[in-house]
Amino acid sequence: MTQLRRDPATAVALARLYDLDLSEDPGDIELYLALATRTGGPILEIASGSGRVAVPLAAAGFEITAVDIDPAMLSRAAETAAAAGPETGARYAAVEADLIGLKLPGGATFHLAILALNSILLLESRDTQQAALETMARHLEPGGLAVVDVWLPSADELARYDGRLALEYVRTDPVTGLVVAKTTAAQHEPATGRVTLTAIYEESEQGGTARRWIREDRLRLLNADDLRAMAESVGLEVELVAGDYDLNPVGPYDERAILVARRRGRHAPRP
Repeated sequence: MTQLRRDPATAVALARLYDLDLSEDPGDIELYLALATRTGGPILEIASGSGRVAVPLAAAGFEITAVDIDPAMLSRAAETAAAAGPETGARYAAVEADLIGLKLPGGATFHLAILALNSILLLESRDTQQAALETMARHLEPGGLAVVDVWLPSADELARYDGRLALEYVRTDPVTGLVVAKTTAAQHEPATGRVTLTAIYEESEQGGTARRWIREDRLRLLNADDLRAMAESVGLEVELVAGDYDLNPVGPYDERAILVARRRGRHAPRP
């Protein structure tokens, strides 16, 4: 997974603003809590970011290892875990590493592996996306579950991705107290199946001079059949591909695909 080189101040700001982006809950945490209850721990989350998923799972009593390539994101997650209390902090472990080719010390394996909220789309090719699933499969106990969540933009949505700027939100950052205006632009490349997303954040006090931060991501889109095929190619047995966080089967007009796949073998009893 390619990590953009950012100066430390920019990396810290973008990690904070990522949490502001997701201050409106996407609604997936209950799914991961339910699957964690089903499988038990320990849990692996790759591309874990600022701890949005990992910390609530640790707070719920599960041992979790969170892997990310961005030290600013991991630092923010560690602060959040520590603030949640010593027991939560003790159950949360962070590893700064590329998820592609990941090999954790001691050959650690897990009962549940998570790749949440479109993170797989940030990988630049079909090969690296499949490699992410291979990483998950390699770190699962027999019978363990892998869960991958991706966005499925509609044709109408993609047709509007022509590079024009649009205001996404104006919010107050609870950390800084500053007003943040986020403007975004998207460009779809039909020939490659890629979308370039540019986010411009401007934050200031009311009437003050704004400071600007810019983030650009290139997404490689997948569909439900792609997810299923890649999971099977790395030896996972697909339980279902859902279209929502209640795990209803994916339909032709759903905007998400959520893969739940199992490593073949028998799940060891939980202690």
